[in-house]
Formats: sequence, structure tokens, C-alpha cells
Amino acid sequence: METVSHHGRRTAYEHVDRGGVGPTACYVHGSGGAREMWRAQRELTDRAPMVALDLSGHGDSADVDADPGYQALSAYADDVIAVAEETDATVLVGASLGGAVALHVALERSFQPEAIVLTGTGARMGVLEDLLEWLASDFERAVEFLHGPGRLFADPDSNPDIRERSLETMLDTGQVVTRRDFLTCHRFDVRDDLEGVDVPTLLLYGDQDRLTPPWFHEYLAEEIPDARAVEIEGAAHRPMLERPAAFNEALTTFFSELSAAQ
Repeated sequence: METVSHHGRRTAYEHVDRGGVGPTACYVHGSGGAREMWRAQRELTDRAPMVALDLSGHGDSADVDADPGYQALSAYADDVIAVAEETDATVLVGASLGGAVALHVALERSFQPEAIVLTGTGARMGVLEDLLEWLASDFERAVEFLHGPGRLFADPDSNPDIRERSLETMLDTGQVVTRRDFLTCHRFDVRDDLEGVDVPTLLLYGDQDRLTPPWFHEYLAEEIPDARAVEIEGAAHRPMLERPAAFNEALTTFFSELSAAQ
């Protein structure tokens, strides 16, 4: 683990490079998660180096005093930019909340990635009102709900180890930060701004995702000028864990295309 200091706080990240000549990608986890979400993507580092960070208040990173919504989104963007600049990462790979952060960076910040990858992401990501209520009043119920079939994972019982590690990470992240994450997603809306995403964009989605359904990604593919969507069969909201081979194959193809275009 390495860290970078910025804006009065410390952000933790992992940098893995096994000699890959492709672009260095910065991986940004989703709500209640941590950098360990991307463990299966370490297999790609002989082709493209990876940097995976813990957003503020997650994993080994210091927290930030930020209200849910734009303020938290902006703080998370500061985390990502600090790590990307420290490691010369040029591609942002964002999952769910991490995808919202990547879009925010591409649309509003002077730091401009060469490309972005979005998974489990939408231009707007409204959260079920019952879930928001449970996040405030019954955190364990909210976490169990998210780990039910078709939400984070299509069939959690078929991957009990993945489910348990994900559940433990969310519980470790805690109620305050996880609720902040979901409220930030709930208030995110860039539907009127997508034409401003002017870099190649890959959209990867699970065909059984109920949290950000396939049509969320199809909408992004229609509205972002240089975007295409790839469906991952047999996966829900976290295909990078549930179907890592298919997810990594799509990433490898995208990274190779980026290298060829340079």
C-alpha cells in the first residue's frame, strides 16, 4: 500500500505493474467498497499497470468532512485526481459511485483522462427509498438487502466467498460513510451533460443488474459521443468480481485499442 497526501488528508492506493505497456488505469470502487474490489483485475497488470485507491473514509484512507451529494462527489474526485497524478494514470475505471466520480472528473475538472470505463453506472442513479431509509435506521438490513440476488451479485449463493468479503467490507466501511455514498449516488444527475464527455468510453454491465439495469448503460452509450457498451452475462452490479474473465477480456481489448490509437 502507498499513500498520497492532498487537501489535508491521506489517500491510500495500491500500484501494481508487472511490465505492461498499456495505459495505467486508476480503478475507483463503488459505494461502501474499497480498493480490494478490483483484486481480479491484478491479472491484467502484465499488459496494463493498475492503480486501485480507497476513497476518503474507505479502507485505509483518511475520511473527509463532506456532506452527501456534490460536496462528497467533489472530495472523492480530489482523491482520484491526486492518485492519478501521483502515478501517471491516464484511464479511469469506475464502478457505480466510482463511475459517477469518473464522469464528474471528465466533465468538470481540468485533469482530463485519456479514456474512461464505467460499470454499474448511470447518468442518474436514484436509490430505492426503502434502501435509503434502511441505510439510516437499520444498516445491517440495508447491507443484507444489497447482497441479495440480482443486486450486487446475480446469484450470491453460488459465490459465497465473494459475497462474504463484500459484505464484510461494507460493514467495515460503516453506516455513516456508506449512507453518504448512496445519498451521493441518489443526488447525481448528469443527463444534460453527457455530450461533454469527449474521450473514448467503455460501458460494462451485468445483464442481471437490478441496481443499475442494462438500459442505464445503453442510455450512456447513446448520449456519450464515443462510447460503446458490452454486456457481461450472468452478472449483476459487480461483474468485475462475479465474471472476472469476461470483464478482463473486455478491458484488455479496450486497453489494446487505446494503445494502438496512440
